[in-house]
Amino acid sequence: MSILIKNGRVVTASESYIADVYIEDEKINAIGKDLKFSADQIIDATDRLVFPGGIDPHVHLDMPFMGTYSSDDYETGTRAALHGGTTMVIDFILQTQGDTLANALKTWQKKSQGKAVGDYSYHMAVTDFNDEVAKEVVHFIEEEGITSFKTFMAYKGALMIDDGQMVQLMKIVEKNGGLVTVHATNGDMIDSLIAKNRAEGKLSPLYHYLSQPEVTEAEASARFADMLAYTNCPGYIVHMTCEGALNAVRNATQRNQKVFVETCTQYLVLDASLYEKDFEGAKWVMSPPLREKKDQEALWSGINQGLVQVVGTDHCPFLWEQKKMGKDDFSKIPNGHPAIEHRMELLYSEGVHGGKISLTKYVEISATNAAKIFGMYPKKGTIAIGSDADLVIFDPNKKHTISVNTHHMNCDYSAYEGQEVVGKVETVILRGQIAIQNGACALAPGYGQFVKRGKTSKTVI
Repeated sequence: MSILIKNGRVVTASESYIADVYIEDEKINAIGKDLKFSADQIIDATDRLVFPGGIDPHVHLDMPFMGTYSSDDYETGTRAALHGGTTMVIDFILQTQGDTLANALKTWQKKSQGKAVGDYSYHMAVTDFNDEVAKEVVHFIEEEGITSFKTFMAYKGALMIDDGQMVQLMKIVEKNGGLVTVHATNGDMIDSLIAKNRAEGKLSPLYHYLSQPEVTEAEASARFADMLAYTNCPGYIVHMTCEGALNAVRNATQRNQKVFVETCTQYLVLDASLYEKDFEGAKWVMSPPLREKKDQEALWSGINQGLVQVVGTDHCPFLWEQKKMGKDDFSKIPNGHPAIEHRMELLYSEGVHGGKISLTKYVEISATNAAKIFGMYPKKGTIAIGSDADLVIFDPNKKHTISVNTHHMNCDYSAYEGQEVVGKVETVILRGQIAIQNGACALAPGYGQFVKRGKTSKTVI
């Protein structure tokens, strides 16, 4: 199938210009003014923006957690992502403690193969590091195209590794061209605060937030940066929420260190006042929790200062019935919220339309930087000849309201119910095929492909 997009404003991480884009055989074939190709389909993009397909490097699909599973699987989750302009996601494989990385990979392949509508890749979460796992890490980088390794500084007994294991993992990953990512919060401190609040009968969702104060994230972020400096390993902090953690990374730059940082849309647009809504606050129980207005300001500034390179979602939805597992105890509320569909539109509305970031910065943090950091550029994350034809045609002026009644995620509430946004995804193209048009998905489960990724470096961006 060939497609000719006419007269759109093409936006990349570095440029913005009016042009036509010709697509053939899954790739971008030509870019220029008044292209004369004859195409199977012509799309008039006058007064529209043309972006690279979004890349969300932080999602949890069909994930086991707290005695249940996240409610979006690979079919519903990647389809909802496409509706929102995200053409590729990176999910997290969770190693079972005492088991191999290879067995974990097989489990996640069963979840994704034949089901994914959009493209995807994996991070490998290492929860039990030892000499045998070290050999597997090398194999995953060299043979499987899985080059990023997630670690947890919290969730002791299930996911957390200690600092000694962290350092040894970093040394192996650095030597072989991979990247270590981290959930950076002080798990011991958080566990003690949870226990204290529960013992005092403080069981509402507000105490989820109060059990994870800013210092728990700031301290862990600084400690992670110190270990990276010691091992010379490239590192990436996921879902950063607060000024204190950002300052830990800012301080690291004073010793000429680069630490990659991701924040998420919820931390840019929502705040901790939502936890005061009695049990309804469970909708926003996630870890780390929502923070304060001053943290939103710090994160937007961090984006413009180049300290925050990526905006993901940490999409991990649960049905309301699942959230009610913690109606009598905040520590039993499954952590996570539905967000995969709204990232591109919220980021445009709050960021570009709101005057906080430029159009080119928008593309940088929603697609290009993730492609570069995670070894997929320029195959993914840009509009260039030879790149995968993953494109979003976007109406920058259309107003609409987010609601559970219109979203496509498998979740029976919206974390952004009633929020009006400016800017709407109109048409989405994935590897040269129309994915979303007129509000409908044209791709079947199984169209999504696994993307093998290349090695990374500290100087990739």
